[in-house]
Amino acid sequence: MVETLITSAPRHTDRAVGGTTLLELRGEIDILTAAPLGARLDDLTAVVLADLVVDLRAVSFIDCAGLRVLCRARNRVMERHGRLRLVTDSNQFLRILRGAGLDGVFEMYDHLPEALAAVPGASLTATAG
Repeated sequence: MVETLITSAPRHTDRAVGGTTLLELRGEIDILTAAPLGARLDDLTAVVLADLVVDLRAVSFIDCAGLRVLCRARNRVMERHGRLRLVTDSNQFLRILRGAGLDGVFEMYDHLPEALAAVPGASLTATAG
């Protein structure tokens, strides 16, 4: 029996909210889906002073390839003096960040309205249980 592996990018939508780009992700971010997502994030982070909010609340799984894509996006934004904020209400995701030594690296929010309204330097970190 031959199995066919079908790969697809995680579903996403992006739109402008004021001067901020909101990227809403759904599904899994893993080794099979990280490249197309990375390409989209590269497009969104190519400009100087990019202001990007990535909503991860509907992401069901993320692996090290997904973390690498998020780290690359963060680094590109920082190099161009912009901002990247992540929105998640997942304690599991926060534990993954902690385990990877990435806690405190990202500007994190529990709720989308807080991330969109946040002023620079006033990040809120969700508490993992």
